[in-house]
Amino acid sequence: MLKAALLVAAATHGIVAASYLFVSPAATRGPPPPRTAENARRRRLIQRGGGSARERSDARRRTVGGQSPVFSYVSPAAAPDRRTATTALRLAPQQLGEFEPVGSSDAEREFRRVQLYDYSAEGPIGFQDMWDAQKALLDGHLDRLTDELRMEKEGRAAPAASQFVPKDRGEDWTEGKNTIAPLRDLTAAAAKGESAAGGGHDRIVMLQHAPVYTLGTGSDLAFIKSASEGGLSDVDVVRIERGGEVTYHGPGQLVVYPILDLRGYHQDIHWYMRALEEAILMALESAGIKGAAREDDVTGVWVSDRKVAALGIKVRRWVTMHGLAVNVDRRSLANFDGIVPCGLVGRHVCCINDHLKEPITVEDFAEHMKRALERVFEIRLVTC
Repeated sequence: MLKAALLVAAATHGIVAASYLFVSPAATRGPPPPRTAENARRRRLIQRGGGSARERSDARRRTVGGQSPVFSYVSPAAAPDRRTATTALRLAPQQLGEFEPVGSSDAEREFRRVQLYDYSAEGPIGFQDMWDAQKALLDGHLDRLTDELRMEKEGRAAPAASQFVPKDRGEDWTEGKNTIAPLRDLTAAAAKGESAAGGGHDRIVMLQHAPVYTLGTGSDLAFIKSASEGGLSDVDVVRIERGGEVTYHGPGQLVVYPILDLRGYHQDIHWYMRALEEAILMALESAGIKGAAREDDVTGVWVSDRKVAALGIKVRRWVTMHGLAVNVDRRSLANFDGIVPCGLVGRHVCCINDHLKEPITVEDFAEHMKRALERVFEIRLVTC
């Protein structure tokens, strides 16, 4: 049977993401598979939300003839010889997904504790420093998952809710209280090649970056105007491991990096993107912004047809990296003129203070964002 080569471009940074499936043209002509009783059981599991998160995810993956564009039925008789097969590109519409609550109880929420690192009131942080810290945090999760898998193979029970901060550690965040030293410790550990993420717990980091243009894995350099014109940009340019096109980070913008194991929420990348947007919308409304909304077929959040927030993520073994950026004050718009933001030709960006009579600071908006993240992900943010 022909082995299809699969590339999924995540819905990120405002571009119309899609799922690309390379298949032989002949392979698409086979008859549809019968809708067996097993398929019906899996569909019910998906639709009704029964079973564990792992069972629902497995049902989505295994259901034949479902709606996901990245899995398709290939008739054995129709599959050509691999040595002579030609390939064609079939483009499926973007699956934007929908936001729905996590559904945890009040009792469960007491244990859903996520560590907060709030740098929003500090000076700009270099992109490389934060990237090193993110990798250290991810390594902690991966080590935890490896340990739990080994325990399972040995017939031992893994700790319950191990991705969350234990109840005997940390305290609820309070306004204006930032935690600086622990993240520096993580950055130093990452520089030494160590995995020192302290148990692999979920964490959320808030900060302002030093000026930088970031490009996703497959981003087009032509969307940086100085590069397309043969010149050099005064702003650092970094290509990183995320989806989406070029965007800008700098002072005046709140950047949020959730390092979360989606097993504790919904194991669905599209749901996660919509959840980030939902948190942004809640925070904007709380800050006094009226009319903020999503737009069809693109990610991010918009106000009066201008983009105020962008998203870009990477997921490894269901653990998230990168995140979202919200333009707060006018400084955040300083270098967007040098790019085509998110590759959206003819579209423009704005900041929160464009729409408020009384301007707010990045630190002010971070407080709104914390409350929104707690509501959307049904967690308690704690400082340790």
